[in-house]
Amino acid sequence: MNGDEQLLRGRVYGHDHDDPNPGPLPHQTYAALVGGPSDGLLLDITGWRPEEIEDGVALITELGRCPGGRALYDPRSGEPRTPGPGVSCRFYYSGDTP
Repeated sequence: MNGDEQLLRGRVYGHDHDDPNPGPLPHQTYAALVGGPSDGLLLDITGWRPEEIEDGVALITELGRCPGGRALYDPRSGEPRTPGPGVSCRFYYSGDTP
């Protein structure tokens, strides 16, 4: 694991590495990001509708193949989701876009 990867572990996407509390909050709902440049981060999906979750996300990143581009993450169909706070589901890396 390189230094960038170590900074990302257990952090919520969008929080700075020097944030005094970069980890998840107990009352929020998260998707765990698997693979790609944001592997190990949690994405706050609190309040997302089921169809928004199904659409996946394009997250801005400097660590992907296209610095300043977006890393694409999608849920796997049929994978169970846990309702309520905590880690509800996983989004899997599916590629990059400029």
